[in-house]
This record gives sequence, structure tokens and C-alpha cells, in this order.
Amino acid sequence: MSALAWLVFVLAAALEVGGDALIRRGLRDSGLAMVVAGLVVLGGYGLVVNSVRWDFSRLLGVYVAVFALVSVLCGRFVFREQVATTTWLGLAIIVVGGLVIQFGSPLKR
Repeated sequence: MSALAWLVFVLAAALEVGGDALIRRGLRDSGLAMVVAGLVVLGGYGLVVNSVRWDFSRLLGVYVAVFALVSVLCGRFVFREQVATTTWLGLAIIVVGGLVIQFGSPLKR
């Protein structure tokens, strides 16, 4: 996988996490404008993640691992949440799954 694809995935994950955070904040505190901003940011995520020209299943399979990593790290360091050991373990399993999807041999038909 190229460095550009990794950068695209990290940017897409940041947009998805950011959009979700805006919607969450809008629903809890700030109101409709924040929810709408979150929807716009989520639309940006969809455009960015699909700029990588891979098969859809491989694209989202690998992206999910990047998204999970960015999500847990944002929860821990941006929102200052305590992350349970079981969450870290689950994240490791997801990342290993993404690596299998990325680097595993495709089945021959």
C-alpha cells in the first residue's frame, strides 16, 4: 500500500471521527447548526475515502482498521477518556484483521 493511500485513510478517519464528534456535540449541547456541520464533514469523509481506487470490500476492510485506531486514540487523547484494556485488545484484533485484508493473498477464482 502506498504512503498516499495511508494518508488518505488517516485524513478520511479524521473527517469521520470529526463529523461524528460534531453531530454528538450538536445533539447534546449546541443544536442543529453543529449537527449540519457534522453531516457536511461526514460527506467529506465519503469523498476522501473513496478516492483510493481499490475494490470496495478491500477498501473499507482496511479503512475500518485505520478508523478504529483513530477513533480510540481520539477518545483517549482528544476527549481525555479512559480507554479500557478490553477496548485496546479489541482494537488490536481489528488492526490485525485490516492487515490480513491488506497483505493476505487474494483467492484465485
